[in-house]
Parts: sequence; C-alpha cells; structure tokens
Amino acid sequence: MSDFARRLFDPRATEAWVRRAPVDAAPWLHQEVARRMAERLALVRRTPATVIDWWASLSGSAELLRSRYPQARHVPVEASARLARLAQAPAPVTPWWSPARWRRPAAAQPVEEGAAATLGAELLWANMVLHWSADPPAMLQQWHRALAVDGFVMFSCLGPDTVRELRTLYSRAGWGPAGAEFVDMHDIGDMLVHAGFDDPVMDMERLRLSWDDARRCLAELRTLGRNTHPRRAPGLRTARWLRALEAALTPAEGPTVLTFEIVYGHAFKGLPRARAGGETTSVSLEDMRSMMRARNARRS
Repeated sequence: MSDFARRLFDPRATEAWVRRAPVDAAPWLHQEVARRMAERLALVRRTPATVIDWWASLSGSAELLRSRYPQARHVPVEASARLARLAQAPAPVTPWWSPARWRRPAAAQPVEEGAAATLGAELLWANMVLHWSADPPAMLQQWHRALAVDGFVMFSCLGPDTVRELRTLYSRAGWGPAGAEFVDMHDIGDMLVHAGFDDPVMDMERLRLSWDDARRCLAELRTLGRNTHPRRAPGLRTARWLRALEAALTPAEGPTVLTFEIVYGHAFKGLPRARAGGETTSVSLEDMRSMMRARNARRS
C-alpha cells in the first residue's frame, strides 16, 4: 500500500457491500452527482471513441453517457465477477435493414477491473467510486493503464467533510468511528501526478441534504454504503441503540440535515516521459500506437 493510503480502512467492508449491491438501481445521490459531473464534460473538446464507466452498476451514469456520446463504444467495468455477470444484458435483436444497426456501435458486455487495462479508452468515467478503495493510488494507476495516450479520466468521490454531523455525534456518544476517513482533494491531486497523469484539475462542493425524519435519513445512508473503518463496533447493534441514534439525529426543530462533500477531478494521460541520465524508457506497444495516432491527429 502506498504512502498516500495510510488511513484506517477495512477493504472487507467494501467487498461485503459490493457483494450485496443491486445492479438495477444506483443510489439517488450517485445519479445527482453524475449529472453535476457531466456539466464538466463541456471543458473537454475531444469526442471519445471508447468510454469506460467504472463500477457502472453503482455509478448511475449509463444513460447520461450514452446520451452525451451516442456514437462511442461504451464499456461497463464492474467491481466484481458477480456484478459483471448480473449486469450482462442480451444483445438487442436489430433487423439488418435498420439504420440503427449501422449508426451505433454494439454495446460491450460488462468486464471486471482486471480486464480494463487492455481497453485503451479515450474517456474513463468513475462516478462516486474512489472513496471505496482501500488504496486509492493503486486504483488511479488502474485507470491510467486503461486509458489511451491523450485519453482523460473524469471522476467524483466523497471528501473529508462528508457526514461530519454523524461523525461528531458518534464521537460524543462513545460509539466508535462512524466511518473511515475520506481523502482530501489536494492529496488526490498529488496521487494523480504520481500515477502518471498530466494537468490534474480538482474541485469540490458541499451539499446539505435534509430529511423529514431520522429514520428516512438512515435508510438513505444505507443505500450509499457502509462503515469501512476497521475499528467500527463489532457485531450487530441493538434496537435500543438504533432508537438512541434516531433520537440523536432528530433536532428539536426542523429536519435532519447531513453534509456531503463532493470532490471532482479530471486529468489526461500524456505521452510517456523519458527519464534523464540515459536510462531506458519502457513503453507498451499499444501506447506507442496511441502516441502515433495522437501525433497524426494533431498534424491533420
């Protein structure tokens, strides 16, 4: 694990949540963040031929990306073999004479993370994913390998101020940590550079979400994941504890409110950098081909 990932984090908690995650309904917040992130696509003029939707079942972005890039090949990448299998859809039967058969590339079947390195996509889209990784720098390196030269990554994740009200409540009540720490956007920018990306741009916004009652708030939180801190309370909580939590989350007046810090970032995969001092630079054959295509595109 890299020096950037020294926070306390239990990857088994992520794996357990992913095993139970539905493939047909991404959380509402993920869909809203995807809509906000899509507004930033206007900053990038290049039209990708291949688009990777990382952890597609959880990102809630498929329709949005297809609407934005209707001619692209869209490849869903899933977090597990189970999700990749469940997300597989039968190929639509299109008559040979239909114009739709020739206008749009065939949809790619979902693949696991390990198969993404060979895709050479021009856009890797990762909505609300990075905070689930026990080693964020390693995930960024995966994204870098999956992109073609001059391709770009666009992503969002939760930042450190997320559910700060809940964290304070847990601390005061002596209930242990409410969740693992989220990585600051400046550290993520450093990770992008270390992973080999060029021109990283980071941004953030805070959303204050409110609910009519604490029970609905907790139900919504359950759709967003689970506690990934290794020092979380072991075993199941009691009904008495749940009632105490609901009471603590209910203000004397007004709705239950929680803050969510949403971090956005994008960066490009540039040409491989030659090292000084006459050292050998290793470049894959596919990267060499991508470099040649990029140079030819600039000249034309």
